[in-house]
Amino acid sequence: MESSHLTIIEFPSNLGLKEPHPGHEPGVRKLPDFFRENGFHYALKADSIIRLEPPPYAMKSDPESGVRNADAIADYAKKQAEVLEEVLAEGQFAVVLGGDCSILIGNALALRNMGEFGLFYLDGHTDFMLPEQSQTEGAAGMDLAFITGHGPSKLTDLDGRKPYISEKHVWCVGNRDMEDWYVDAIVRSDIQYTDLVTLRKEGIAKCVERFLDMVKKERLAGFWIHFDVDVLNDEIMPAVDSRQPDGLLYPELQHLFELLLASPCAVGLEITILDPDLDPEGRYTKELVKSLTAAFSAAAAPEKHDCEEAADR
Repeated sequence: MESSHLTIIEFPSNLGLKEPHPGHEPGVRKLPDFFRENGFHYALKADSIIRLEPPPYAMKSDPESGVRNADAIADYAKKQAEVLEEVLAEGQFAVVLGGDCSILIGNALALRNMGEFGLFYLDGHTDFMLPEQSQTEGAAGMDLAFITGHGPSKLTDLDGRKPYISEKHVWCVGNRDMEDWYVDAIVRSDIQYTDLVTLRKEGIAKCVERFLDMVKKERLAGFWIHFDVDVLNDEIMPAVDSRQPDGLLYPELQHLFELLLASPCAVGLEITILDPDLDPEGRYTKELVKSLTAAFSAAAAPEKHDCEEAADR
């Protein structure tokens, strides 16, 4: 990643979430504007800012797939992919602001169109389940399953590109929803699964080192970072739709991002789920922006070279 070649992309979709209460649209669509208001765009000094408006929010249940707003999400994902491919083809590091986690579908499709990429999936949940297991029918809780090829074809096989990212190239890190059936699903997959307790026991540096070694050994074109803010400790980030006790603290998050962003193989980062309606004064968002911008600043310092050169070393 090079800070001098950075583009912010706004994908403010909330189509992957259920209404928090009847008649109230999920507020995550306001995330990009709220980040801008709290200094994120200014601090990153991006070369450009691109915005792609999503289809209107609805609570439409799709009987074919069992996923709410499935057709609209699929259509939006294809448009997302076009935008992201163009940005990455220009050598820009992409900072994508959601929205909910369903934006990963379009981002992963773009990566698949450009080669084989890894995914560092940092989330308080695994999001690795199928529609028949979901109580909300929301794609935001199933996106990791979809992008690795599990689930309805209208979301998993856009343009015949299934899977967008291979299971063996995914690190799922930070989960703390420990229901047996939920954890068993991802443990049985080829995804490298590291829950919050294991991450702290193993150490952040060791976890990232193992991921970067995989990227190098597999000779991948690069890797993408998914960051759902609900991976953070509930006391410092309660402005999310599915709260849980515990979570990463800012020194831990910043250390993790500094290591990931310093890699020449990092091509982009997406930030999802923060709901400004739940943080009207920006108390929690300001601290998040401060931590993220500090990580970007620290990672920009080392000399950069491309991912293919790194794999040859």
